[in-house]
Amino acid sequence: MNNVVITGTGSYLPENQLTNFDLESKVNTSDEWITSRTGISSRRIAEKYETPSYMATKAAERALQASGIKANDLDLIIVATSTPEHIFPSVACRVQHELGITNHAPAFDLSAACSGFLYVLDVARQYIMSGTARHVLVIGSECMSQVMDWSDRATCILFGDGAGAVVLSASDRTGIMGSVLHASYDKTELLTLPNSIYGVPPYLTMRGNELFKLAVNVMGKVVDEVLDVSQLKKSDIQWLIPHQANMRIIQAIAKKLDLPMSRVITTIAEQGNTSAASVPLALDHSIRTNKIKRDDIILLEAFGGGMTWGAMAIRY
Repeated sequence: MNNVVITGTGSYLPENQLTNFDLESKVNTSDEWITSRTGISSRRIAEKYETPSYMATKAAERALQASGIKANDLDLIIVATSTPEHIFPSVACRVQHELGITNHAPAFDLSAACSGFLYVLDVARQYIMSGTARHVLVIGSECMSQVMDWSDRATCILFGDGAGAVVLSASDRTGIMGSVLHASYDKTELLTLPNSIYGVPPYLTMRGNELFKLAVNVMGKVVDEVLDVSQLKKSDIQWLIPHQANMRIIQAIAKKLDLPMSRVITTIAEQGNTSAASVPLALDHSIRTNKIKRDDIILLEAFGGGMTWGAMAIRY
């Protein structure tokens, strides 16, 4: 059975930046109110041409360059997104085209909200472990600004746009050490994004206080689960890369792991919550700034709508 390693990462962020001070002129809020409750100071907002497919392609190009793997050597492309510009063709198929891939490798999108990137990582892992694929491109790409009600201060202050990508490859050395994924139907609609083709407003809605309590509870449990399946102790974890949803949730998970915040990768202050893109964006940032180095053991974790949640331990 093949091991699965990260061979390259890449990311893309729109140039346009929306600060908390900019939001003060749009909704009844303030920089102090937003920062103290979320840890967010600004977020990136895509221009019209910066679609999820465009951003995903840019991130993919950088990940492929870092990996040294040619696009036509990819055996599979999976994109995690909740904001595709088309229901079909998929973002993944568009990325395949933009990368000039002619080998007809399968490509598909996966929807698991903010947990989406952990889901695509695990699906790709299974393909590689089984020998079905050798090189897989996984991407998280979101244009959350397109599903915001910009008059709702409870949601529009939180989200941003961007994309992150990872190339996974078969290897003899240890890479992904363990993964745990969960889901539970959100029948009370704590966090929803309706489909506008059914005549409902296409805006994300959420009940933040209830979500916060639930996220902290389940993320604490899934951390224990992934340590168990990976045969690791808390002290083995060198870096935590959490979904960038709220600084208080991030701090709670770090406390659970007995990790100082200096060992936690955070991009939330400058990027906000980019949903499925947040984990790969933070991963690429930490690698390119030389924080995370080869053989470091990192823990990824995420929680999102569905509800969906999970964690993964990786030796980089």
